[in-house]
Amino acid sequence: MLLTVTNTGTKTCDLYYYPAVNFADAQSVPPVMKESQPQAVTTLAPGESGYAGVALSDGDNGTGTNGRTAKTLAVYFFDRDNNSISPASTPTLPAKGVYIDDSLRVTYWLTSAQDALTY
Repeated sequence: MLLTVTNTGTKTCDLYYYPAVNFADAQSVPPVMKESQPQAVTTLAPGESGYAGVALSDGDNGTGTNGRTAKTLAVYFFDRDNNSISPASTPTLPAKGVYIDDSLRVTYWLTSAQDALTY
């Protein structure tokens, strides 16, 4: 799954670290794919977008456990000091939900959608 955020403001903004995603009130944040870490903070000028990939499950190779369908998603952002910023953004998921399992993981924020989906 691809998360996309767009700077709708009038000033440059930075996307620090990675999105803390919370599907269906999960009790923990999924781990980040360390190999996706960019060389610099993802900075967005007004109108630009940033991207993060979300690997929802490892269903193809059978390594994921506790599979379930999530119908809600909350996305938290971090500040430069790695503190979570509230309130969360709550993007809409498909009506049928999305299948996730315990192998769920995310990429860092990146400037390219293609790069975010590579991992």
